[in-house]
Amino acid sequence: MPFETGPYVQAACFCERALEEKDGVLTLIRIVDRVTHTVAGAEAPREMPPFTYPIMAVIMLKAGQARGRHELNILRQLPSGVKDTEGPTFPVFLESEDRGHNVVLRMEMVFEQEGVYWFEVLLDGELLTRMPLRAVYSRLTTRG
Repeated sequence: MPFETGPYVQAACFCERALEEKDGVLTLIRIVDRVTHTVAGAEAPREMPPFTYPIMAVIMLKAGQARGRHELNILRQLPSGVKDTEGPTFPVFLESEDRGHNVVLRMEMVFEQEGVYWFEVLLDGELLTRMPLRAVYSRLTTRG
């Protein structure tokens, strides 16, 4: 197991806001695991139209026995099973056992399919964890 002695995942989630205080402490506001897109009206389409949703991805690592410079990468898998071949990449520096590294990414996520999107978090090319985010379509039709 590649991460048996670290680094360890302290948190890996999506949220609406992440505040970082001067002392480095993070506050996560409204942790999200699903987003709902509502279309109302007589012409509301049967299938979910693509939509954009602002969201933040937060990954907090603690070093454990891992040390030095690493590369963290996030790859998205669509509900259809198709996986992106490239995604955002971040340098990570792990200095001591109880210290770690936080990655906070502001995103304008485009949802084209209804269902669960999986986000694989890789460290140096090895799967560290996965984060789910479900897109739900709510169609409200009116009759005239």
